[in-house]
Amino acid sequence: MEQVAMFPLSTVLMPHMPLTVRIFEERYQRMLGVLLEAEPPTEPHFGVVLIERGHEAGGGDRRFPIGTMARIDRVVSAAPDDFVVFAHGTHRVDVVSWQEDAPYPQAHVSPIAELPWSPTLEPLRHEAERVVRRVLTRASEFADVGWDPAIELSDAPIASSWQLAGIAPIPDVDRMALLRSDSLAELLAGVIALTRDAEPALTAASTDAEFADAIAQLLAEPGDQIDKDDRDDDPDESKS
Repeated sequence: MEQVAMFPLSTVLMPHMPLTVRIFEERYQRMLGVLLEAEPPTEPHFGVVLIERGHEAGGGDRRFPIGTMARIDRVVSAAPDDFVVFAHGTHRVDVVSWQEDAPYPQAHVSPIAELPWSPTLEPLRHEAERVVRRVLTRASEFADVGWDPAIELSDAPIASSWQLAGIAPIPDVDRMALLRSDSLAELLAGVIALTRDAEPALTAASTDAEFADAIAQLLAEPGDQIDKDDRDDDPDESKS
């Protein structure tokens, strides 16, 4: 068990997925300073959980008890007291207990073991990729789906399985269910089923601007490019 800095967001971060987050609240600026001052070989990292109820800014939110650790890749200063953090998800964690936000959220977390891969899962992974790319392609005709349907995924099967769950055009409440998967078979089957369930609403032809807005709200926040070189052993754009 480890005590880590936490960043509750309105989007789900999957392992092996990129994360871009803007830091403008003072409490998170302090968190960032502490993380970047950590002595090597410690790599700056923080936990990301989905907000179940409430908002990113200001605190007082209710959070889901499972999340993903994010490793910081680089930080860019966008303006005085305004930073953009580029990170990527590494592995899942269970939140054992929350500490007081003093001044930023912290929690004791326990790592969740990586889900094992079996070559027998390749047909299921291939079908999940086919379905996700097809629905992204069709849905992109009517709205911004956040991801290029032709985006390159990792060559590593475990990483690409999580990436498919990350780019699937589904609501974050469904993505949260995928994050809880107990096996890669369950994860990939869930990606297929949930993407197919979302397809009718995403691909219904309409010139109604309100309908297009509804589609945009259904989708998760857009993210950055996926690192194709992400490896299995290397255990949205959002604001706060």
